[in-house]
Amino acid sequence: MSSMIGNVLVAGMLLLAPIPPGGTSGTGYQKGREAGVILRDSQIIVSGDGAGGTSDGYRVKRPCWYEPGLNADDMLKTQRESKPSWIPATEWERHLESLKQFEAEAGKEGRWWKQAYNEADPDAAACLMAMEPYVFVPPGTTPPGGITLAELVDIARAALTVPKPNVRLNPDAKSYVNLGTWVWLDNGGENTRSVTATLPGVMSATVVATQRNITIDPGTKDDKRAEVKEECGPTGTPYFKGATEDDLKCGVVYLRASVDLPREVYELTVTSAWDVAVQDDVVPFAYDPIEASATRDVPVGEVQSTVRKGTP
Repeated sequence: MSSMIGNVLVAGMLLLAPIPPGGTSGTGYQKGREAGVILRDSQIIVSGDGAGGTSDGYRVKRPCWYEPGLNADDMLKTQRESKPSWIPATEWERHLESLKQFEAEAGKEGRWWKQAYNEADPDAAACLMAMEPYVFVPPGTTPPGGITLAELVDIARAALTVPKPNVRLNPDAKSYVNLGTWVWLDNGGENTRSVTATLPGVMSATVVATQRNITIDPGTKDDKRAEVKEECGPTGTPYFKGATEDDLKCGVVYLRASVDLPREVYELTVTSAWDVAVQDDVVPFAYDPIEASATRDVPVGEVQSTVRKGTP
């Protein structure tokens, strides 16, 4: 399985390579429609060009989990060295008491797993309260609540965002009745975005979004006011010099002026749909597409004609 790094997933168990002490925080975000994750006390690294943009508010299903940490002896050494150079007697007794769980496992084969969480999730604090800070497990096993490949995929999905459509129109400033208004996107050729979530030395998962098509809402439900051309594909077709009305495949032909509408404009909305796939099909489920929209005001006027009186 190419998405696994140096290890394999066997019957739900992670076979672990050595993991360095400490950890890094993978940062995305999760605010409104701009979804993502803020990983704390985590070794997971989130990377890729899919960070930043507009998503659908997708949230990681579980706000906290265990990640593999140090072996028994290294963990005991780290905990012993973690005390300040001077602490009150009462705190010293508490520190000695906290060491007992690590001393009990000293010399044993296995690994300590520790808490990690998504700070962006409002349920994270309650989730952590229901977990022990550390849990020791034998080699080749994952504790209840331990991070899984499916959850790593979910973290990558939550961090995945797509850009807001940059809508271009022709005519740009004002259109006219029965004149085709061309619609296309100018996103710099960016048609795919990806995010990879990696737990170093353990496993990795990549989620990819691919732009599929755009749809146009002309700003009216009345088909007597507007006719939509819907052969748009992923980005529409830019207007080109010499184009005729027959060349218009993606756009709108407004059949009535906008003077009687609120603000005297049609509110044209373009929605870009992105299909989401998990690289290498490492999990047996699929994600819904991501949609991102942008709106442009389109004033539409009547074509004026001038009638001249002939000379008697």
